[in-house]
This record gives sequence, C-alpha cells and structure tokens, in this order.
Amino acid sequence: MAKIKKGDQVMVISGRDKGKTGRVLEVLKDSDRLIVEGIQRVTKHTKVGQSARGGRTGGIETIEAPIHVSNVMLVDPETKRPTRVGHRIETVERDGRTREVRVRFAKRSGKEL
Repeated sequence: MAKIKKGDQVMVISGRDKGKTGRVLEVLKDSDRLIVEGIQRVTKHTKVGQSARGGRTGGIETIEAPIHVSNVMLVDPETKRPTRVGHRIETVERDGRTREVRVRFAKRSGKEL
C-alpha cells in the first residue's frame, strides 16, 4: 500500500473511468482505497439547511468517491504512461555523515519519484 502516496499522479486501469488520470487527494489505508481528483465522481444529496449567516446549504453536489488501489497505477513522470513502482536503497551524504535512504522509482524509465 505504501507504493502510492498522497500527491502522486495516477491513471485508472479498470472501471468506468479507465484511462483517466488524476492526483491522489487522500489515502485510506484501512480499506486499501484512494480518493483521486476528478475520478469516481458520484452525486450526493445533502439535506437543505441554513447556516448561521442565513445562507442556504445542501442540495445535489458531485464528490469523488474512493477507488480501490488495485484499479490505479502510478504515472511515469518521463513517459506519462502507467508504471510499476520499485524501491531501492541509496546512500546520501549530508554534513559529513552517510545515511541509507529508501527511494521510490518508476520501473518503466528508472526515474526517481
């Protein structure tokens, strides 16, 4: 589940929005689902009420519903096509000390994500 994170660009690979791309707004780890901008839009009916200033709230609005993580793939930043995600450990030198850092990369192009 750690392969896709908030802010990543993903492409839908199955379902009614197949082929569309969007940015991940939220990751729901407990249910293995994502909320993606502009994907899986549903209409929600909310009860009409009034706010403290007298403005009317409610009605019909369209929102993004969660989509399962298996139905999306990360978009390669170089080729703009769906790709698998890999992890590699790189050594980084900072302030005279070396550290090992785990880095995500696109398997299609090898570019760091």
